[in-house]
Amino acid sequence: MSVRAKDSLEVLSKAKIRLNKLIAESGIASRRKADELIKAGVVKVNNKVVTKLGILVNYSDLVTVNGKPIKRLQKYDYFLLNKPKDVICTTEDEKGRKTVVDLIPTKNRIYPVGRLDRNTTGVLLLTNDGELANRLMHPRYGIIRVYQVGLDKGLKPEYAKEIAKGIEIEGIKYSKCEIQIDPKDNRKLLIALTEGKNHEIKKIFEHFGYEVKKLNRKAFGNLTTRGLKRGEWRPLTKAEVHGLKRFVGLI
Repeated sequence: MSVRAKDSLEVLSKAKIRLNKLIAESGIASRRKADELIKAGVVKVNNKVVTKLGILVNYSDLVTVNGKPIKRLQKYDYFLLNKPKDVICTTEDEKGRKTVVDLIPTKNRIYPVGRLDRNTTGVLLLTNDGELANRLMHPRYGIIRVYQVGLDKGLKPEYAKEIAKGIEIEGIKYSKCEIQIDPKDNRKLLIALTEGKNHEIKKIFEHFGYEVKKLNRKAFGNLTTRGLKRGEWRPLTKAEVHGLKRFVGLI
């Protein structure tokens, strides 16, 4: 090994990094999930349990999660799934139900970026790139999510205008969005969001007295399910990964 390479490794080993980011870089979980693991007391740094969030560690520190040492991945996995109904959007389910991870045969640990309800279908990204996942979910980057919505009755134009301007429901603010109503059937529409709050679409329409009967995510950033049937998946192309990273300032 050259002197320069040794110097680089020494500098890296002394560099400081947030613990949750280091865990995310190992591919175990996103930063948000890493924080949950830390609070749960299953993370140790140099054999000492750490429960405080936001601490800095060295790359050379011994970090374990549930007793297993972590290590940074040199290569990340990126998969696009056309999520079917009745599949849980998590890595494992305590009730033994099928999860989105079960649909992709990979030896590496991956996890979904964000969550879709059990009966929501469509575009879902799964990866072990914690930094990318964290940024894609952060509202600061405004990643566009396009949904196909089916309501139990026709949407009134005045409600569509109100929703598009952004509304507040029970103290929670929902940002502006774009709505396109199908001219042939006003129960069907497309809605484009940039935040993706928990159950956002269902809560918005319930506020106006509607029931969401169908919800299908057509696009997430530059990803669509074109060419994929329900339940099918494929690796992302280099161009797609590059596009996602460009959206969130990683390149």
